[in-house]
Amino acid sequence: MLNRTLIPESRQVNEINFIAPAQQQLDNGIKVFTLNAGKQELVRIEFVLENVNWDPSKPLQSNAVNHLINNGTNTLTAAQIADQVDYYGAFLQTEYGADQSTIKVYTLTKHLKSVLPILWSILNDSIFPQQELDIFKLNQQQSLKVSLQKNDFLARKNFAAVLFGNTTYGSGISLEDYQAIQREDLLGYFRAGYQPANCTVFVAGKFEQPEFDLLNAVFGQEWSNKEKAVVNHFEFPDHQKGDLFIERPDAIQSAIRMGTLTINRTHPDFAGFQVLNCLLGGYFGSRLMANIREDKGYTYGIGSAVVSMKDSGYFFIATEVGADVCGKAMEEIEKEISLLQNEVIPAEELDLVRNYMLGSMLGSLENAFSHADKFKNIYFSGLDYSYYDDYIKTVKNISSVELQELAKRYLNTDNFIKVIVGKK
Repeated sequence: MLNRTLIPESRQVNEINFIAPAQQQLDNGIKVFTLNAGKQELVRIEFVLENVNWDPSKPLQSNAVNHLINNGTNTLTAAQIADQVDYYGAFLQTEYGADQSTIKVYTLTKHLKSVLPILWSILNDSIFPQQELDIFKLNQQQSLKVSLQKNDFLARKNFAAVLFGNTTYGSGISLEDYQAIQREDLLGYFRAGYQPANCTVFVAGKFEQPEFDLLNAVFGQEWSNKEKAVVNHFEFPDHQKGDLFIERPDAIQSAIRMGTLTINRTHPDFAGFQVLNCLLGGYFGSRLMANIREDKGYTYGIGSAVVSMKDSGYFFIATEVGADVCGKAMEEIEKEISLLQNEVIPAEELDLVRNYMLGSMLGSLENAFSHADKFKNIYFSGLDYSYYDDYIKTVKNISSVELQELAKRYLNTDNFIKVIVGKK
């Protein structure tokens, strides 16, 4: 009989197996990566399109197109699109990111023949009806007005603006930017950005040769969009630093966001930096949580993250603390960073982080969809599966001394951008 008074023995994850997709190509040159796995007759198809033609005077073009692309075509109204997708038990979703825009559909494999033509119409014949655009602008402006009252939103917005300047990563969107959106601009961006030369397809689930032939029959033909497109690329100064304080006299809490430009997934130090970040603020048992939340009681939550993007990477720490302890919280944050730079990390603490990170990686690979997501991460970074082999090896073997060196190299608080919104 199981003795529940005994703590179960913990073991480190020894091996993580990734399912690599098969690469194919449609007749018009679109790359298709297929991960045929799973027992259920379910498939997810993603059309991922690089963001193009960045125009700082029109910062919302790609975002608005992604939001409105399923709101009407030459042959289908927004209601008809929704009704047809629902009729087949499918789920249509759009996602916007600073580097790519995505249109994805989840459907039973047997309904692909009926669902794919709907997607074809969306990707080739969207018309962005003025009525739908007006509703979008009104809703987004109302949402932004609400967000601008929140200290954490202001801290995040201003941090990105200082860090990345007037680029898609950091553009400070205003109410006027939403008001300035014109339907013709959306149509122009659609004709440039949504075309085969700019598209990659990722498929996960039950998807075999007959299904690929069907996908090719629908999407392997010539698309209607052909305008000139230049994929977005940005460069940033090596170091941007400084303090920004936005006073909110009535604030009960102050929002803190601090960090710096740093490396992305392509750098050999990235995996080690992720271990360091986990120790500092990357999970609930981190040093920042133990100090700022558990010991001092300054906040309900605090965390840090290392973010990898196509043209850059950045590190940040974010929290909201009582307005009367903002200065003390900043001191404690910098103290924890200094300790990582100057003191040896106890073996027991480091082992806990290793087990957490490896367990999280293993737990994130629960189905075919998550395996496809892991592949997309390395594909758009120009990497292969050796990245994950190196990541696992680093997590298992990196030493306290190496982590100290990374802390000194990448966590120089003198070079941090520090944004406080509220009172200090």
